[in-house]
Amino acid sequence: MSLLFSVVVQILSGDIDSRVTDVMNATSLSPGANDNASGVAGAIEAARVLSQFQFNGTIVYAALSGEEQGLYGGATLAQYAKDKGWQVQAVLNNDMIGNIEGINGVIDNHSVRVFSEGVRIAETTDEATQRYFSGGENDSASRNLARKIKTLADQYMTNLDVMLVYRLDRFGRGGHHLPFNKAGLPAVRIMETNENYNRQHQDIRVENGIAYGDVIEGVDFNFNAKLTALNAISLASMAWAPAPPADVSIEGQVSASTTLNWHAAKQKEVVGYRVYWRLTTESEWTHSRYVGKVNSFKLENMVIDNYLFGVASVSANGNVSPVVFPGAAGAF
Repeated sequence: MSLLFSVVVQILSGDIDSRVTDVMNATSLSPGANDNASGVAGAIEAARVLSQFQFNGTIVYAALSGEEQGLYGGATLAQYAKDKGWQVQAVLNNDMIGNIEGINGVIDNHSVRVFSEGVRIAETTDEATQRYFSGGENDSASRNLARKIKTLADQYMTNLDVMLVYRLDRFGRGGHHLPFNKAGLPAVRIMETNENYNRQHQDIRVENGIAYGDVIEGVDFNFNAKLTALNAISLASMAWAPAPPADVSIEGQVSASTTLNWHAAKQKEVVGYRVYWRLTTESEWTHSRYVGKVNSFKLENMVIDNYLFGVASVSANGNVSPVVFPGAAGAF
């Protein structure tokens, strides 16, 4: 039986990722409580809660295998999504969302990191040339997806600070959102802020008085629930929102004003659009204006050289899509 998907698809994933020191060791005891039973548990719980609601878009819940051996599960699902023609608006990969005690001694139950690529890894040579002269190195679809998640957390959650990390992943490391990025899809990694390396990729043992191993005692259930709630809120808002506008372009060279153009979404839920702008030195969108159900808007007396711009779709229920930066650099 084939599944019929709506226009917009959101993917929530966690890794079936339980290992000891040797990545190919399939026999030693390896609970993988935080890395990454916490992420899979979050995906399952979000599915339980959100299955009680009806959305305009489709949510796919995934438990991905083979992450430590080569990101195989993510690559398989990303290819499947492309083969099926899914319009993927968001991939939220949860990898370690249950630990609050860092190797640095910090205990932190109120912050979360969201990692996102800047320049798209799937960018072509021609797209790179265009971006070089028009900007967009900080405005990939993945980065604006991350900004959307932070905005929703600020709006709906208390005692949770979203740290936007403008980097694909931790320094020199990787995760299961990368295969989706390679496929040209917007994807981010959601995870705890302070990692405990004694509990990652370790044989279970006690050595010099230090307990090693990824066991259930290292998981804080309240924190795990809090980050699961962040995922559920983000998925619900974007699944209720229309698809992001397509083919966003911008013009205004040697002009006093800036004009944004886009293709109007065909979904009945769309009631209009909101245009955004910020100074080039700002890391998040600072200004926006609702412009109605149009497919072009001129910002009078705003010089294109001095700001960065974007457009988002708005639904009748008030939900807003992620912001789309003009051109291939920011396209969803």
